[in-house]
Amino acid sequence: MGSRTRDLPPLTGIAGVLRELRYQEVARQGIGLLLMPVYALLSQPLPGLFLAGAVLAVAGALVRLYASGYITKNQELATVGPYSLVRHPLYTGNLLLVAGFTLASGLWWAAVLSVLFWWFYYPAAIEYEDRKLRRIFGQPCEDWQRATPAVIPAGLVPKRGGSWSFRTSMSRNAEPLVLAYSAFWLGWIYWQL
Repeated sequence: MGSRTRDLPPLTGIAGVLRELRYQEVARQGIGLLLMPVYALLSQPLPGLFLAGAVLAVAGALVRLYASGYITKNQELATVGPYSLVRHPLYTGNLLLVAGFTLASGLWWAAVLSVLFWWFYYPAAIEYEDRKLRRIFGQPCEDWQRATPAVIPAGLVPKRGGSWSFRTSMSRNAEPLVLAYSAFWLGWIYWQL
């Protein structure tokens, strides 16, 4: 049993194997990063879809940059800024990035693959993060989780407070690398137009 599933009831057989795969952070991140070059290298972009996809992908990268500037991992519960809109704004950014690359590529099968990827990995990642935060922060976290959607915001105006740090944003979650990597593969698709 992996460290992310240790608190869950044991599963055996194929159900246990699948659950362990779903909770693998490295696999989720690796496959997510692999989808960009796959979509780019096989892309058949159409101008309108590329533009819409590029806007979504850039929005996703900006959401990640914004969210990572509020993180003080496991030290303080982030409930302001993007964390007042959704519990997992980094995942919101990932969703926008994947949707953006899917559209920009012009590949119909990329939509199917992206939905399967998201469905397989992200509910487990959200469940684990929510469970971990409840264990660390207790009742304040439970109250915030009840009031705040997981990934899709109910509104667009974040609650003020806290402080956003450019330095923190650039040093957390390898955001400069995510930005450069995303820009490179989006540029690759652009050159296929």
